[in-house]
Amino acid sequence: MKVSADCLRRQIESILTAWGMEPGQVKTTTGVMVDTDLAGIDSHGISMLMMYEDLRAQGRLNLHARPFVVRETPVTALIDADAGLGHPAAVMGMNLAMEKALVMGVAAVSVRNSHHFGAAGCYAVLAANRGLIGMVTTSARTVCVVPTRGAVPVLGTNPIAFAAPAKSNRPFLLDMSTSTVAANKVKVYEMNQQPLPEGWVSDEAGSPVSDATIAMDLLYKRHVGGLSPLGGNAGMRSHKGYGLGVMVQILSATLSGGAFGAVHQAQTTNAPDNIGHFFLVIDPKMFRLEGEFEDDLDGLMDFLRQTRPADPAEPVLVAGDTEAVARQERLRTGVQLPASLTNSIEAICKRAGVPFILQQMLAAA
Repeated sequence: MKVSADCLRRQIESILTAWGMEPGQVKTTTGVMVDTDLAGIDSHGISMLMMYEDLRAQGRLNLHARPFVVRETPVTALIDADAGLGHPAAVMGMNLAMEKALVMGVAAVSVRNSHHFGAAGCYAVLAANRGLIGMVTTSARTVCVVPTRGAVPVLGTNPIAFAAPAKSNRPFLLDMSTSTVAANKVKVYEMNQQPLPEGWVSDEAGSPVSDATIAMDLLYKRHVGGLSPLGGNAGMRSHKGYGLGVMVQILSATLSGGAFGAVHQAQTTNAPDNIGHFFLVIDPKMFRLEGEFEDDLDGLMDFLRQTRPADPAEPVLVAGDTEAVARQERLRTGVQLPASLTNSIEAICKRAGVPFILQQMLAAA
């Protein structure tokens, strides 16, 4: 099934509204989720509704949340997300960091007591779109990453996103997990019944797992083995990804008062996830004359793309290129959803008492 961005938007909005979210937060959350799907990040868009419904059913997610500032200075702020979905609190955090950076040149904002917020790059690029440099990190609810030399998972995928503005080019936009792959990517492979690339997931003995269903069982039920840190294994220097994951944990959760997932899940099963987010914004005009930074970044990105490729059919790309191409294509042709996902969304619609708009649009087509 291929559906338009507008169809996705109306479907997500109907479900979140039925769950009791207030209109402003519905609009913010839906906007981030749809933009994520348009960028080709299928693991963090509409497919997250199943997890959000589970959190709601468990009483862990506050759908009436109102994020609020706990304390602030001219260059910092701490926000409490009120145990709500992370999207509204993250947009609030990045907007506050940008406003402070435009005045002071640099700003850092932390968010605590939050839940999953989607793709980190959605927030970093907000800064680049205003001529600012943005960096975003977040801890994660699912403990699924095995540390180098470990047999059991202790970390989340703990992503980092970084965006910077250019003049004639699209913004540089890096959005990456500190694990070899995001956990939800494994879910996407299972939904599409595809084998996993070797090195993504290992079992408790350290052996690679290629069956996505077995991998999902390891990640979400058995909690042994799991995702590898960036690098794959010790021989491929996975200690670097492991170290980056801990760095993100410190910036996102330890700094804000958020939870360390492995300890949090061992202590309680029904409390909010208490995920932490971190937003750093820098105004390049504090360091360069206006326009100089953007000109130089254009030159850097152009130079990288002109690098002679090993395979002429696969030119050298810059971070953000793949997502930009996907967005253009999906805006034109629609977002493809596997049958297993649309079946899950239909079931959610029935439980929420809202129309299954995706199927209506398919029938109309």
